[in-house]
Amino acid sequence: MDLGLRDRNCLVTGASTGIGYATALALAAEGARVVAAARSLTALDGLAAAIKAVGGIAPVLLAADLAGPGAGEQLAAEALAQAGGIDVLVNNAGGSRPMTEPDDAAVWDEAFRLNFVAARRLGECLIPAMAERGWGRVVSVTGAVAGKTINAAAPAKAALESWSKGAAGTYAAQGVTVNCVAPGRLNTRQILERLHPTNASRQEFIARNIPAGRFGEAEEASSVIVFLASARAGYVNGVTIPVDGGALRYTL
Repeated sequence: MDLGLRDRNCLVTGASTGIGYATALALAAEGARVVAAARSLTALDGLAAAIKAVGGIAPVLLAADLAGPGAGEQLAAEALAQAGGIDVLVNNAGGSRPMTEPDDAAVWDEAFRLNFVAARRLGECLIPAMAERGWGRVVSVTGAVAGKTINAAAPAKAALESWSKGAAGTYAAQGVTVNCVAPGRLNTRQILERLHPTNASRQEFIARNIPAGRFGEAEEASSVIVFLASARAGYVNGVTIPVDGGALRYTL
């Protein structure tokens, strides 16, 4: 299936590992021009080599710490300068922020800058030009928006989903779609090293929460992201798609 992504300029944040890496590689395999961002250029060397190996267009590599003030605007400007225009924005940069001290203002501020503000500002900087051209895609990676304990990333991701739905309605008539993908537990570095560092904790979580009986793979999330970024998904707008093995909880 031709997804209509050939020669599209696609900015992917958090592209050095996990979902971002898998998404950037899949976009390149579709013939897209990837603009990959991560906190360091060295971290993106592996992605550049992988894109070359699949015959993709050499990516533009940008260093950006999206937890910093004004980082979204700065990255948007650099991406536009390097690529000349962005057709697809994949907001993947983010991270869990469990709160050991629930009133730690610095952690709250950093969590919102990274998980919401940077993604929103990238969208605000890049969507108007997409709308003028009559075509654009924004896909943001979110996740759990509530939990049994306080995690500063959760309300930030909820804000991102709320903003995305509003932006979808605002720009739909101009050919721009804005959607979210909410991954569950995947076999990525953040999940395996930070949330579930032991096999016992993984198996216990799976038994309680995941009907599929396993953690997912980054490629299972990136496949959904790439479809939403494609020409084929033009009538999918303002939604959040979970990729979690059926890990839904119901209060009875």
